[in-house]
Amino acid sequence: MPVASPAVPATLAARLDQRVHAGLARATFSVSPASLTLAWADWAMHLLGSPGKRMELARHAGETWAQWWGYTLRAAWTHGAGEACIEPPEKDRRFVSSEWQAWPFAPLQQGFLLNERWWNEATRGVRGVAPHHEDVVNFAARQWLDMCSPGNFPATNPMVLDRTLSQGGLNLARGFLHWLDDARRYVQGEPPRGAESFVVGRDVAVTPGKVVMRNALAELIQYGPTTDQVRPEPVLIVPAWIMKYYILDLSPANSLIKYLVDRGHTVFCLSWKNPGVEERGFGMQDYLDLGLRAALDAVAAIVPERKIHAAGYCLGGTLLAIGAAAMARDGDDRLASMTLFAAQTDFSEPGELALFIDDSEVAYLEDQMARTGYLTAGQMAGAFQMLRSYDLLWSRLVGEYLMGDAEPMNDLMAWNADATRMPAAMHAEYLRRLFLHNDLASERYPADGRPVSLGDLRLPVFCVGTATDHVAPWRSVYKLHNEVPAEITFVLTSGGHNAGIVSEPGHPHRSYQLATRPPNGAYQSPDDWAATAPHENGSWWPAWAAWLEARSGEPASPPAMGAADRPALDDAPGTYVLER
Repeated sequence: MPVASPAVPATLAARLDQRVHAGLARATFSVSPASLTLAWADWAMHLLGSPGKRMELARHAGETWAQWWGYTLRAAWTHGAGEACIEPPEKDRRFVSSEWQAWPFAPLQQGFLLNERWWNEATRGVRGVAPHHEDVVNFAARQWLDMCSPGNFPATNPMVLDRTLSQGGLNLARGFLHWLDDARRYVQGEPPRGAESFVVGRDVAVTPGKVVMRNALAELIQYGPTTDQVRPEPVLIVPAWIMKYYILDLSPANSLIKYLVDRGHTVFCLSWKNPGVEERGFGMQDYLDLGLRAALDAVAAIVPERKIHAAGYCLGGTLLAIGAAAMARDGDDRLASMTLFAAQTDFSEPGELALFIDDSEVAYLEDQMARTGYLTAGQMAGAFQMLRSYDLLWSRLVGEYLMGDAEPMNDLMAWNADATRMPAAMHAEYLRRLFLHNDLASERYPADGRPVSLGDLRLPVFCVGTATDHVAPWRSVYKLHNEVPAEITFVLTSGGHNAGIVSEPGHPHRSYQLATRPPNGAYQSPDDWAATAPHENGSWWPAWAAWLEARSGEPASPPAMGAADRPALDDAPGTYVLER
């Protein structure tokens, strides 16, 4: 049964505070003013008490001004030709176009980059500032600077000016129409433009299968075989409930589920209910019981006396690790192996998401979720947009509203727009117990009221990290080596949290590294691992398929679709994935 969450305050004063906090959260886009103020105050007070740092910054400011002014004079004389006074960071694509190297735009972008460098120096290295506060202030400064980039304004963006002159302003007219359409869709709660071409069950999530289990929290889909014989050990996939499962079953050409089925595996996948107010009390224990454990029981009933290859993605991988540790603790040996896709088990260094997670911020979110019953999809999307503001926000706004170009929709983008909510109880527990207190890595996280330890795991593990992941940084994912003594095959693949996993064979510009640490093997730091693990071109999917096959029995006849005493409930993709 779901647990109560978040707790209703016992006193009138506490209820008043909760109501006020929830109202403030709506006005501040769920960002705690107290958390942000504390970070700025910590930085400002320590900077005020550091005259040496201020003198150094003043000297750098003078040098920067002189450097920029000298460059501007040279650029005016040579029409932008000549050596730049600062180069953009390696992955910064804002000013790579040749138009930005010409007068008068070259001084604009150089001045912006110099200003960005100075603020990075100003917000870093102030003695005494708490690391979290330093990160928050640095991040906030970057957000303001990104907003003020010369590329975001029509009068200072050479490409926008050229397009406007060549098209007589039609690009701006198209951009205004795009803005009107986006505003209408936002107000009416409609998906973004082009998503109608990717309908669930028609264009995406089309691998044939049956819903063989349904409860209050999840459906379980069994996919039909496409080969005469299949490996005897089924594969159970546990996706994250922060996303809809069909990221692993997009179009037929890039569906990981279809790829496994075509390789002769019997595949099951959980599809989570999109929670509403009624599900506000579901916690992590409920996701363990009604999700992973219910799925294991259903799979065991369909494929009896066979061990199960379990794979978890993102938060689903964290849940799988918790469940596997509880099974090891309790002597349940039904798992043949465990695979984790971009899943963290140690949250001591969770990357930039930690910017939004501290006691003040979590309390703020808890009070807001107490009013709504859940965390909305928009709140989560906003956090991810800020982490990659140029890629996910400013470049799109410039392209669509100033250049007038409608960005073509693809299956991954349409899936990303089909977002989900998070139950209040589960999200509060997830943030506090995992992100804030790191209970799982510290062997304090409870399953069934008793703590679990990943050190109990002895089954082989396949773990995938993605090189440019902003949600689960690969070095954080790699910390699994510190916790699990079992054999670990670790893969570092190109791409980010989503595109690195959806990396089908034949996808251009894909590569990966793979190396296996034997059971109880010596520790190797992530940087040493990256320096020594061999590089391979192409998709990592065949390597995982071969790994599964090496730990599976000889092919045999496929099992029935559904258990004998429990007929299939529906065709795939089921009903829960359609909930909005």
